[in-house]
Amino acid sequence: MTVRRPSYDIGSTDFPLIYNTIGEQIRETAKKFPTNEAIVDKGQNRRITYAEFDEITDNLAKGFHKIGIRRGERVGLWAVNRWEWTATQFATAKIGAVVVNINPAYRTHELKYALNQSETTSIVLMNAFKSSKYKEMLLEIAPEIHSSQPGQLKSAELPRMKNVIIIDDDGVETPAGTFSFRGLIELGKEMPNEELNAIMTELDPDDDINIQYTSGTTGFPKGVTLSHMNILNNGYHVARVMNFSDKDRLCIPVPFYHCFGMVMSNLACSVYGATMVIPGPVFTPTDVLKAVSEEKCTALHGVPTMFIAELNTPDLENYDLKSLRTGIMAGAPCPIETMKEVIEKMNMSEVVIAYGQTESSPVTTMTRIEDTIEKRVSTVGRVMPRQELKIIDPVSGLTVERGAQGEICFRGYNVMSRYYNNPDATASTIDRTHWLHSGDLGTMDEEGYVKITGRIKEMVIRGGENLYPREIEEFLHTNPRVMDVYVVGVPDEKYGEELMAWILLKDNEKAEEADMREFCKGKIAHFKVPKYWKFVTSRDEFPMTVTGKIQKFKMREAAIKELGLEAAANIVTA
Repeated sequence: MTVRRPSYDIGSTDFPLIYNTIGEQIRETAKKFPTNEAIVDKGQNRRITYAEFDEITDNLAKGFHKIGIRRGERVGLWAVNRWEWTATQFATAKIGAVVVNINPAYRTHELKYALNQSETTSIVLMNAFKSSKYKEMLLEIAPEIHSSQPGQLKSAELPRMKNVIIIDDDGVETPAGTFSFRGLIELGKEMPNEELNAIMTELDPDDDINIQYTSGTTGFPKGVTLSHMNILNNGYHVARVMNFSDKDRLCIPVPFYHCFGMVMSNLACSVYGATMVIPGPVFTPTDVLKAVSEEKCTALHGVPTMFIAELNTPDLENYDLKSLRTGIMAGAPCPIETMKEVIEKMNMSEVVIAYGQTESSPVTTMTRIEDTIEKRVSTVGRVMPRQELKIIDPVSGLTVERGAQGEICFRGYNVMSRYYNNPDATASTIDRTHWLHSGDLGTMDEEGYVKITGRIKEMVIRGGENLYPREIEEFLHTNPRVMDVYVVGVPDEKYGEELMAWILLKDNEKAEEADMREFCKGKIAHFKVPKYWKFVTSRDEFPMTVTGKIQKFKMREAAIKELGLEAAANIVTA
């Protein structure tokens, strides 16, 4: 009789969870490593030690308190990567306010939605960056700011909003009804430290501390609500897996507004006394390579498209990357060939892959630095410490056997409390036994390593055959002409759905549809060969979120319009 082995695993319990608030933790780190650099902001030429950072965030926290921000109130944060973003992250935590991450790519409609849906009462924002006029957009929604006293905003469109705080760069004029960021730091110095200490002792690690809006790869964003316990421990365990210490220096080109930047980078560094190196306000490959070289970074994070851009920088060999040891590639499916090139060409011998989602704080599985290259390039690793993971049949809900495909589910300290003000969405994601249903398809092998095979909603059903775009993307990535590729399903009157591939070729490479079909011939089943092929000339033509996640629903919408498939899209099926 064969013994059934279910696809279930539980992470190591060798290390305890941190039962601290984020504010308490940064104070502990500052005491241990006062002279270590906490932040190096290359764009602003600013260096801040942990002792200085603790003092700055104390004063900013007291400034927030003096203008009336209290425990549990929501504070919007709308800016690109800069040291003030991180200072706000930790200052709000010190008084128990909930920071609401606002996507820097948002415009007025999206901003208004996020602020009202989260019931935000205060917002910290920068004046502008390139074509994004943040201050002007907020004034467009709430023109009453001009005629209000600071802290007394009464806006028709933002009824809960009271405080507007402008990050005041040199030469930036702040409207009459707003506070300046620098001014709040100075204002905070008037409040005795003992009062802040008293506030901090009343806070609980299980308090809500952050709302992050999902990236919108499938539709309108939902506000994921996370606690100190959720995100502080996730950052702690991510850094532990990477063998971080106070000697590490992490280059962070991923956006702070996303959990990759805020948790896997900022919080991960803050627990160990490592340095957060900000290469620039937004990602450019040359800024990243220059920062790694000049600051002797030991680690580098990024989504696959970032690493691809860095690898394709013409003078890559001119940058000194010998200091690099590790880093995380995550946020989107990681092409195997790209992973191998990062190891070989960027000296990242201990690079790892992480998998999870915002709802799980975010990381649930990681490869380990001691894993073989084969495991690191072909799986997303094993379950993280103090977490559980299982793979279930999406229809029956039963746990499948090892090696069988099913939906990945998580449980543990890392699971969000809820989607803010959205009980129906919460109930459809977290079941009665507290398992978070990811919507991702995957398998677990005998050693507990997990592979992602697709999304339940992305699965394409062609004439009764279940097709998984991820599998086909991985195959097409083996074509030496291909730099990047994404596969989506499009409607078809005969088969229900057909496949379409969007392809970006490497520089100086040429290929046509016939070439790609010939490449597929005899290597994959005929029904897995895309019917439609679209060649793009730059990565900007891929619909993406600001964090580099591909928005396949937008690809599908564009394809239906370009290919004239509206009739097939309107066919009603059972």
